[in-house]
Amino acid sequence: MGMKVVIGADHGGYQVKEVVKGWLVDRGIDVIDVGAVNYMAEDDFVDYAKQVAREVGGDKEVRGIVFCRNGVGVSIVANRFEGVRCALGFDVEQVRKARTDDDVNCLAIAADYSSEKVIKEMVEVFMKTEFSGEERFVRRLVKLGKLRS
Repeated sequence: MGMKVVIGADHGGYQVKEVVKGWLVDRGIDVIDVGAVNYMAEDDFVDYAKQVAREVGGDKEVRGIVFCRNGVGVSIVANRFEGVRCALGFDVEQVRKARTDDDVNCLAIAADYSSEKVIKEMVEVFMKTEFSGEERFVRRLVKLGKLRS
């Protein structure tokens, strides 16, 4: 896989994050864990997702994975940062298309709604799959990059 990945999770995604972190490290992936470093029932997903997004948005060689119970909150936070394209993964093929077509650089995981097996499969595809670079997808990303609220 050969790329650096930054991961972060609140209490709702903490256990899954730890499993995925160990699994990635076992595969030789350089993992930076921004927390939570231990289970804290009262922590907030915003704090971890923003740290991941800052790393991802500033470096094209870095990918991010954010975890919470339903994956939505962390994806909302990540997508507020310039240069971040975060997708909520729910299926291996959907994640593959998010990489090839939309060049997503951050994956949100819904810890309560995906099995460990599917999560690992989605993460593997997210890390291995490259952007297709097709003209229509590049054109759309250029338009996306120009959007401002």
